[in-house]
Amino acid sequence: MRNTWSVVCLVVSFAAATASAGEPPEHVPGTTVDMPYLIAPVVVDGTLVANAYVSSKIVATSAAATIVVRDRLPFIQDAFVRDVNASPIGKASDPKTVDTAALAKRLQDDATRVAGKSFVESVQVIRVQVSELRGGARN
Repeated sequence: MRNTWSVVCLVVSFAAATASAGEPPEHVPGTTVDMPYLIAPVVVDGTLVANAYVSSKIVATSAAATIVVRDRLPFIQDAFVRDVNASPIGKASDPKTVDTAALAKRLQDDATRVAGKSFVESVQVIRVQVSELRGGARN
């Protein structure tokens, strides 16, 4: 517990120093955390028709904030998995097509909830690859 508070204090003090230096927080080297691949079900009318393999990354608010994000990575990944299995990721007009903008927003909300608003700036969906199932598996 003591080490966790030490890390948090270090991150907060470094973030304050970075903010006062006037560096823009987005896309600063060392502010991204690549997430493990996420497998999301693509469900149409209650039937599992495909799996979407999603690669994403979290953009932290500072290089120091990535320490906190990496420390919370298993919990963030768990939140991502629960989210994509709880509600569809497809577009309302075409459920077979992944709505990447809405998915990125949902994942950002999850990451912010788990790691903290002061540590997560955004979540970017890098790539989505949809693999249709053979034989039409039932849900």
